[in-house]
Amino acid sequence: MLTLDELFAQYWPHLVFTASFGLGAAAAVHAAMTKTDVRAAIGWVGVILLSPFFGALFYIIAGINRTRRDAITQQRNASLVNFLDPACEPIDDVVAYSAPQFSSLRRLGDQISAFALYQGNCIRLLASGDEAYPAMLAAIQSATRTIALQTYIFDNDRVGREFVQALANAQQRGVEIRVLIDAVGSKYSRPPVIRQLKQHGIPAALFMTNPLGMRMPYANLRSHRKILVVDGALGFTGGMNIREGFVRELTGSDAAHDTHFKVEGPVVMQLMAVFAHDWQFTTKESLPFEQWGNTHWHAPQPHVPIRGIRSGPDRDLGSNHSMLLGAFAVAQRHIRIQSPYFLPDVALLGAIATAARRGIRVDIVLPGRNNLRLVSYAMMAQIDQAIKSGCRVWLTHGAFNHSKLITIDDAWSYVGSSNLDPRSLRLNFEFDLEIYSRDVAQQVAAQIDHDIAQSQALTLDQLAAQPFLKRLRNKVIWLATPYL
Repeated sequence: MLTLDELFAQYWPHLVFTASFGLGAAAAVHAAMTKTDVRAAIGWVGVILLSPFFGALFYIIAGINRTRRDAITQQRNASLVNFLDPACEPIDDVVAYSAPQFSSLRRLGDQISAFALYQGNCIRLLASGDEAYPAMLAAIQSATRTIALQTYIFDNDRVGREFVQALANAQQRGVEIRVLIDAVGSKYSRPPVIRQLKQHGIPAALFMTNPLGMRMPYANLRSHRKILVVDGALGFTGGMNIREGFVRELTGSDAAHDTHFKVEGPVVMQLMAVFAHDWQFTTKESLPFEQWGNTHWHAPQPHVPIRGIRSGPDRDLGSNHSMLLGAFAVAQRHIRIQSPYFLPDVALLGAIATAARRGIRVDIVLPGRNNLRLVSYAMMAQIDQAIKSGCRVWLTHGAFNHSKLITIDDAWSYVGSSNLDPRSLRLNFEFDLEIYSRDVAQQVAAQIDHDIAQSQALTLDQLAAQPFLKRLRNKVIWLATPYL
C-alpha cells in the first residue's frame, strides 16, 4: 500500500490539475454571475481559463468587488445619516440659475446622489496651489472648533510640512482635528507625512490599510477624495493634492496646474458627511453632528445651487458615470471637458461622440505633458474615436495640468476629484460637485478657453503620422486601460 508521500509523488500532476480546474471553474462561474459589464465578465473568464490557477488567484485578489457586499457598506452608511439634513429646503427649480434643459438633470441627480440639491451656497474657484494652499492654510489657522482633512496624496515636502505645522498649531489652540490619507497615496513621499502628524498627537489614519500593511483584497481601491472642512462651515474640495509641485514660487515654471474650490453653505455638510463616512469606516470612530456639524449658514452672495456626488466601488458605484451620461445627453450647444486622464469607457465615449454628431460643439483639453506616461500612451490610442466623431481635441503647452473640469452650455458645471478613466469611474472613492450656475459655468469655461488658446489642436493626420511602432505601443498599453 502506497504512503501519502508516495501517492503525492506519483499523482501530483493529477492533483494539481484537479485543484486548478476546480478553483478556475469556481472563479469563472463567480465572474460570470456577478459582473454587470459583459466585457469585464468576458475578460475575467478569459484570464481565469487561459491562465490556470494563477488566473483564478489574480481574480480572487483583484477581481472581486467585496465593498458592495461586506461590512464596508454597512459601516459607511451608518455615519452618513447624521449629516444629511442641513436644516434647509432642497431646491426644485434650477432653470432660473442655469437653463431649461437641466431640469431633467436635476431629477437624475435626485435619483443618483444621496444628497439633495441646496441653494444658498457660495463657491470660489482657486487656481493651483498658489491660490488654494494659502486659502486652506488661512482657514486652518482661523479654526476654532473642528478641522476635517482628507486627501489622496499628502507629501512630506515644504508644503506638506507647512500644513502639518498649521494643524499642530490649531490643535494647541484646542481645535479637534481628524486627518485621513489614502494608504497608496501616502507612499508618494518618504518618510510618509503621517508620522509627523502622529508625532504632534494629531489623530490621523490611512484609508484601506491595517497595522500589518495593505489589505490585498482592497489594494486596488483608493480614496481619491480631497476634502477640507473647517468648523463645519467652510469647505474646500476639487482635484488638488497637498504637494509643493503645484506652487510656482517653489518649483518655478515647471509647477503643475490644478483647480480647487472653496465652498460655503449647506453643501459643506455634504463634504463633512463623506469625510465622517470614511473616517468611521477606517477608525470605527463616529463624529457627532453636534460637534462637527452646522445648521447656521451665512454664505456670501451670489447664492448657487450645488450638490455633492460621491462615488466609489460600494453602493455608489457608477454615480459619477451616470451623472455625466445624463449631462452629455441634455447638452444643446457646447460641452467643454478638461481632464488629465481621458480614457472614458464605451458608454461615455459614445455619449460624447453622439453629442458631437448632434451638432454640439465639444472641446476636450488634455495635457501635452502628462505625469503618467503609460496613461498618455493609452489616451493617444483611443482619442481618434473622439476626433472622428467631430470633437475638437486640444493638447496644452507647458507644465502638466491636473484640472478636472466639465461645463455644459455655459450654465452647468461638474468639478471635483474624478478623472474620466476606469479607475475613477469604477475603482476609486471620489467626490464631485454639480453646480447649477451660469456665473460659475462661465468662470470654468473661461479657464478652459484660456488653456485652449495656448494649446495645439490634435488631428487624425498627426495621429496617423506617428511611427508604426509608437502606434502599436499605444494600442498594446491601451488594452490594459482598466488597470492603469
